[in-house]
Amino acid sequence: MFKLPFESMQIPDAELRGLAVALALVGVSAGFLYYANINRGCLNPKKFIEFKLVKKTQLSHNTAKFRFALPTASSVLGLPVGQHVLCRGKDSEGEQVVRPYTPITLDSDVGYFELVVKMYPKGKMSHHFREMQEGDCLPVKGPQGRFKYKPGQARAFGMLAGGSGITPMFQEELDAFASKFPSRFKVYYVLNQPPVPWNGGTGFVSKEMIQTHCPAPAKDIQILRCGPPAMNKAMAAHLNELGYTLRMQFQF
Repeated sequence: MFKLPFESMQIPDAELRGLAVALALVGVSAGFLYYANINRGCLNPKKFIEFKLVKKTQLSHNTAKFRFALPTASSVLGLPVGQHVLCRGKDSEGEQVVRPYTPITLDSDVGYFELVVKMYPKGKMSHHFREMQEGDCLPVKGPQGRFKYKPGQARAFGMLAGGSGITPMFQEELDAFASKFPSRFKVYYVLNQPPVPWNGGTGFVSKEMIQTHCPAPAKDIQILRCGPPAMNKAMAAHLNELGYTLRMQFQF
């Protein structure tokens, strides 16, 4: 599954709060999005199931990757495209908290699933993940989410995303997809304060960028957007002005 918020690890938290974040525009053919059969997964949408943390990898001062073991080495999580899971933990006061997360792994990754979590100083679930140690268990429930992908539901998708959901490690996977499937998957990065040299976009995602990198308005395309509220509002305005109807748009 493609989870498309992308963030440069060097961008300070203050800039992230001001929407000075890295954004990704992605065009992808619809057939490329289909993956696993959800009936063979380990999740339960009605109750929490505990999964053991087997590896915690620090990616930056406040972001880490968490690998959780599935019941067997051949088990798959069973998370459909566009869906997420709910994770349960405790905040610094010992109160229960539940938050949604989207794994960075696919059902082709058997025996485990991984989450990348940015841990904010005052975040309630951030506290839980910050305190987690290898061997601890995390209660997880799913699949959850309004987006339900079916093969053939659209000829092509455009994806507009911003935030901390994708780390540079997943950026490498996006680049690999674009290299392996050049006619089916394209990615374009936009940074507010890019490094030098930089061959991507600079600033915020504009109408012109959307026109260049996303499929044009049509009855058989969909534009998906995911990001902070200010970004979602700005992207909706751009899309409306470009002629994308509400049926052509979906906000996570």
